[in-house]
Amino acid sequence: MAYQQLTAKAGDAIIGRLKGLFDDRDFPSPEDLIEAEFNQLRTCGFSASKIATIKAIAQGTSDGLIPTRDIAATMEDEAVIDRMVGIKGIGRWTVEMLLMYSLERMDILPVDDFGVREGYRVLKSLPEQPKPKQLRELSKAWSPHRTVAAWYLWRIPRERGNALK
Repeated sequence: MAYQQLTAKAGDAIIGRLKGLFDDRDFPSPEDLIEAEFNQLRTCGFSASKIATIKAIAQGTSDGLIPTRDIAATMEDEAVIDRMVGIKGIGRWTVEMLLMYSLERMDILPVDDFGVREGYRVLKSLPEQPKPKQLRELSKAWSPHRTVAAWYLWRIPRERGNALK
């Protein structure tokens, strides 16, 4: 969530500052985040809305609404998505990134992602991006490797741009 609409470098810096607030552990616990002051989190670089989401995630984790990593690893993809999207500030894309990068699920295609749709448009020389519903239907043929497809689709516009230079 710290990386939403930011470069990886900016997200890394924010997470680094967050970890710096809690020197004695690798990452702050939900209780640490619940108890953290707004201004402490602001100094890390989080916006007010992201702070509200961080606090909601921490509280949801503490209350058992958000599954632990071990429990989430045993759950179906849609079950994880359904559990988490009810939290203000957490959308399907955020949970899909969690499934892909934290839980290493190999059959996730974030069809709402601009980069994925743009990659498909460039790959197929289409005049416009496919709608998410269209891409979801097309991608059924790529199952169970849709995460790999997403990785390639994200690279296509950048690679094509480099080839034109």
